[in-house]
Amino acid sequence: MPWLMKAEPDSRVVKGKDVKFSVDDFEAMGTSPWDGVRNHEAKNIMKSKMKVGDKVLFYHSNTKVPGIFALAEVAREGYPDRTSHPYYDPKTSQSSPTWYMIDVRFLSRLQYPPTLALIRYLASSTSLPDEVQYIGQKGFQALKGMALVNRGRLSVQPVEQVAYDAIEMLGTKGGWDTLVSKGKGNGKRKSEAVEDGQDDEELVQSKKQKPATQPKKATERKNIKKEDSEKPPVKDLAHTDTAKRRSKRLK
Repeated sequence: MPWLMKAEPDSRVVKGKDVKFSVDDFEAMGTSPWDGVRNHEAKNIMKSKMKVGDKVLFYHSNTKVPGIFALAEVAREGYPDRTSHPYYDPKTSQSSPTWYMIDVRFLSRLQYPPTLALIRYLASSTSLPDEVQYIGQKGFQALKGMALVNRGRLSVQPVEQVAYDAIEMLGTKGGWDTLVSKGKGNGKRKSEAVEDGQDDEELVQSKKQKPATQPKKATERKNIKKEDSEKPPVKDLAHTDTAKRRSKRLK
């Protein structure tokens, strides 16, 4: 099964170490351990699901123009992550490790790296644009179901084979530049870097809530009751008129 894996191409220092890992770094290394993942869902994928030879889309995340820049493959299956990565967890143990990693092998760059803007544009389109007819209707529909579109922040994601093939074609044939320009023309979308964000750290966003209606204080309730008790009782006029008529008949 293919996968998509994210890395940050821009320098960002965490606990004195730069966590930058771009496509240039990846190509220079050839094969790299994928350490530092601190999201349990992503960790479980690497621990149990990713197999040697599985295809990988290498994705630039948390950058000005996020997108898929290279093709890779799994070179070693899941093993304990006890590295000195800035996200090192001292609570994990060798006998019962909390975190896992894999090794990933660089294969090739994509000549026309499909950007997040392009994939979102296609996912939101109702019909397959002429510029990318070569991906076919199946590829077009598969892009709409990508976790990248629906669950953007997960750093290790499953990818359907049809979607993988469509991404590979977009990256090798190109011709979609004008589509990205159309997508940016609406002016409604936030910057891609903000939306794509950092992935492995749990990001908690506070929800804006309308202030709840505060219950009246006990003293206020007492005062209201006191005021009500001080008011003169309201006469039942209907009852009074009936009594007067009865007294007249008796006379």
